Amino acid sequence: MHEIEPFYNWRHDYIAAEDKKSPFYGTIYNEFEFDKQVYNYLLHPQWDDFGSQTLYLKVLFADYDKHYAIIEFIGEWNDALYNDIMVLKREVIDLMIQEGITKFIIIGENVLNFHSSDDSYYEEWFHDIEDGWIAALHFRDHVVEEFQSQNIDYYINFGGYLNEIPWRTLKPIQLFHHVEQYLQRRLGM
Repeated sequence: MHEIEPFYNWRHDYIAAEDKKSPFYGTIYNEFEFDKQVYNYLLHPQWDDFGSQTLYLKVLFADYDKHYAIIEFIGEWNDALYNDIMVLKREVIDLMIQEGITKFIIIGENVLNFHSSDDSYYEEWFHDIEDGWIAALHFRDHVVEEFQSQNIDYYINFGGYLNEIPWRTLKPIQLFHHVEQYLQRRLGM
């Protein structure tokens, strides 16, 4: 896992550590030591720690004019033991919503497992963004099944075309348009 870096092809467009509105503004990364880990597995130092013991993220892009953010995750999403959704909501999402972000694209191809608790923070996130949405791209099938078994897919859009979008080949605005157009058709917006 230590070789899996956050997606870096958009760094010339956006760097969260240099964005004064970002929860990660001013973060200094250790380029010489592995200072993060999930269980016994070391992680690349470019991932951001938001307070979870098993889940890390990277805000790949934020556009405050168009009100969207793209966030990539790695690790184990564990609401049962560590209440990751509460920590994520309080330490990252709430701050982004305060800055006007209402549309979230979350990328989960490196999320290995999901352990659920209740859905109250997902519901809160969903209600806090009113006219916005949360779209989950490229989560593993067994992870999506666990989200669905807890009815969290009521708050977060999973599957279908969202897993087919070749997001790494697109610019952030192109990815946003693909997701938004799909959700408008799917949700009848």
